[in-house]
Amino acid sequence: MDMPPPPQWAVNLNAPPRPRSKTAGNIANPPGYSEPSSGKRSVSSKTPARKAPTTTETDTLKLKKSWELALAPAKALPMNAIMMYMSGNSLQIFSIMMVFMLFKNPLTALTQTNEVFRRYETDGTRKWLWSIKVVYVLMNCVALALGVWKVNGMGLLPTTRSDWLAWEVERVPLERSVFALR
Repeated sequence: MDMPPPPQWAVNLNAPPRPRSKTAGNIANPPGYSEPSSGKRSVSSKTPARKAPTTTETDTLKLKKSWELALAPAKALPMNAIMMYMSGNSLQIFSIMMVFMLFKNPLTALTQTNEVFRRYETDGTRKWLWSIKVVYVLMNCVALALGVWKVNGMGLLPTTRSDWLAWEVERVPLERSVFALR
């Protein structure tokens, strides 16, 4: 019995790809494409070597990056506010987890303030970095205030008189009136 020939896809899979010739298909190059030259590049086509940045330029770049880092908590505030609004004021696992994360992230950021800005601290940036750290701390405090607003909206803050009834003293009446029937 003769075996049938293998399908064309199996033949194509096992055979190495055919080399494409430059004239195959006669497809023109797209606009803006140029053929790479086959020879070595000439020395004149290379871009000149970049000079090393000065310490002033490096310090300026470090200050810009530290400002971006200090304002990052402020950029997250609108997203957090919308998420807190959408999670509702009822006590559910989702809203409790959201409030927990809203408190946890700024508190950990506040405790790690110096470690966050340590890589940007040099002799040239030290006098400016304290103000950037203050802005960073203020932005994290605003995030904490958002968490306090949410906890208050959920009714978990003791802000009404009825929350403090355990410490209320019973009033002693000065007079009593009794209804008497004749």
